[in-house]
Amino acid sequence: MSNSSPAQVYAANLLASFAKAGVRNFFLAPGARSQALAIAAGQLADAGKIELHVRLDERSLAFNALGAALASGEPSVIITTSGTAVANLHPAVLEAHHSGVPLILLTADRPDELRGVGANQTTNQIGIFFDAVREVFDVQAPSGRPAEIAEAIKLATDSIGVCMGYSGEQPGPVQVNLAFREPLSAIEPNAANLDPAVALPEIFEPHPEFAILTAAVPTVVVAGAGAGGDAVELAEAFGWPLLAEPSSGARIGSNAILGYRKIIEMQPDLADQIGRVIVFGKPTLGRAVIKLLFNPGVEVVVIRSKMMGFFDLSQRAIAIVDEVTLDDEVDFEWLETWRQADQALTHAGSNKLDRRALVEAVWSATQPQDDLVLGASRLIREADVFAPAKAIRVYSNRGLAGIDGTVATATGIALNQTGITRALMGDLTMLHDASSLATDPAEPALNVQIIVGNDGGGSIFAGLEMAQSLDSKSFDRLFKTPQNVDIWHLAQAYGWQYLRVETIGELAAGLAAAGRILIDVRLD
Repeated sequence: MSNSSPAQVYAANLLASFAKAGVRNFFLAPGARSQALAIAAGQLADAGKIELHVRLDERSLAFNALGAALASGEPSVIITTSGTAVANLHPAVLEAHHSGVPLILLTADRPDELRGVGANQTTNQIGIFFDAVREVFDVQAPSGRPAEIAEAIKLATDSIGVCMGYSGEQPGPVQVNLAFREPLSAIEPNAANLDPAVALPEIFEPHPEFAILTAAVPTVVVAGAGAGGDAVELAEAFGWPLLAEPSSGARIGSNAILGYRKIIEMQPDLADQIGRVIVFGKPTLGRAVIKLLFNPGVEVVVIRSKMMGFFDLSQRAIAIVDEVTLDDEVDFEWLETWRQADQALTHAGSNKLDRRALVEAVWSATQPQDDLVLGASRLIREADVFAPAKAIRVYSNRGLAGIDGTVATATGIALNQTGITRALMGDLTMLHDASSLATDPAEPALNVQIIVGNDGGGSIFAGLEMAQSLDSKSFDRLFKTPQNVDIWHLAQAYGWQYLRVETIGELAAGLAAAGRILIDVRLD
């Protein structure tokens, strides 16, 4: 290894600047072109200045980083080599783009003279993510110029500012494409010994835009993914029913109407009285709610979401604002009518281990210090029906609502948490991301439960149109796609504990266990 390398000088100062600015979580996949970045990250980690997470698979790595950023609200830095390594980040980058998650992608690349000439592991990495990144910094290969150190420091702070949305824009991913020439690395300088003069950009605070609404219009508050406590505060302040999805962060309080989907679908006399919908976050789960947004007799008001970005699905919002106020007092009988309708829907569950029992058991076991991750499959929709109102942290990748990376997202969330992280998902969702069960043996043991509602395939599709028109053989092969994977052997291969659950009692015992556990819940 060379004693002198402009690549190493630049990488050391860049990563030291991230660390000095307070960025803690770094995610690395091995590679040759990125070796200077890897060495600098290792030096900072050895000195206790960052947390370094090493993974084999860049796709899994990126969802790990996304989970950590979701849980912390701070940027995750991802380090990859060139070529397909960069392309494998794309699914997580898309999710981060749509859900406003701050990621900094340090993608190593060949210098200009090796681009477009057939060099190994080289493709056009500029624009590879198109508009899914907030900005692309294409950095020329360092040559040892004195100004490069100051440029590296500024690049770090600019990247943080953009990905965090300091300018008032939606947070999201930023790509820093770093060309390196040989010698690709050196031992010096040691990044942990550097003390860069870091100054973060100022945070722009826009003036909020208000809408003054008529209090007489019967209104419901819809809280989709990323809604948060603001939706609860507004609903309770004005006495409106709160229709909150399980991953909204708003499924709490006395205004939460848990059975809202059934009320809208089965009680038209009440549902038809809705004159206005106020939307927080990004609602994605209930067709009945989405239909309200398209109903010409219903006003739509959207509260801007900094995380989830622009939302006006029906393109008929009368206002897209930051806050609303009213011209008069609200009649609280409207809320009471919804509460009574919700209570009338309540019925006792069975003693059978079905999807409702699974959802209720997971919610009951999860405490405020814990985290709950919901996969984008049938069970999140069951949770929308049966999950109680409870102040717990619930996460789900609802930016694009895909099943990719659910295991990795959950283990990323668990990296810096003190309680148990539970991830509830279907069997296909788990198998789709099975490689993310691999962990770094150098990291501390995690308390993660991957709870698999195992119904032998994609049962979510049974409620869609094609299930009525296709014969069962075609439906199973094309959509349900049952698998023959032995989850016990899968758990053994990756070093996870395995529990097979067939009763409610066995489920309760499994949810109380600690460590890395795959809980295989057998459902009909």
